[in-house]
Amino acid sequence: MDAGGSSRAASGYKDIRSVRSAVVNADVELVDRLRRGDEAAFAELIDRYHTRLVGLARHYVRSSQAAEDVVQETWIALVRGIDRFEGRSSLKTWLFRVCVNRAKTTGVRESRSVAVDPTEPAVDPARFDQGGAWSDPPRHWADAIDDRLEAESMMKHVRSAIDLLPASQQLVVTMRDVEGLTAEEVCAVLSISDANQRVLLHRARAQIRRTLEEVRGR
Repeated sequence: MDAGGSSRAASGYKDIRSVRSAVVNADVELVDRLRRGDEAAFAELIDRYHTRLVGLARHYVRSSQAAEDVVQETWIALVRGIDRFEGRSSLKTWLFRVCVNRAKTTGVRESRSVAVDPTEPAVDPARFDQGGAWSDPPRHWADAIDDRLEAESMMKHVRSAIDLLPASQQLVVTMRDVEGLTAEEVCAVLSISDANQRVLLHRARAQIRRTLEEVRGR
């Protein structure tokens, strides 16, 4: 890597650390407000996460109403358990984990579960060479979009592609690429191994990129 590349990488790492530090500081402040019974802090959390939590719960339960019920239980658990929050993860990750656990319980009662199927086809075999190595490795789906204007027009195709993915892949790619959670956080929320997280993310991103390539090739 040249000096310019090293400088850009160092700057990027610094920006990431700054963002994470800001998130941690914001969490600390928000948790303090919640513990003091600040209703505005609770309303802020609801505005920020309610719709996203409903979408998350919907992967596990049969109806939108059941998902809403799960999220209501999640908010109750937050109010009752905020004093036990130790800050080992971000508040967002903790909230997502509570929601997923409650949604899983509801899903089991409804005789529905989300499984990781290791036999699901991943990508087109033509992307591998004769030795089994990548000849055309999949990158993050966003790399297939060149500029902001194109991104706006392509996002409907991205959303459609995500909706057609198996539920487990939907969860992982949504958490990683839409919600911005780290691999470690996704594993903690979904209680899956890092290897499973990587496989599911890879398959999801590959399918989304394939969809974008098909759309752009029309």
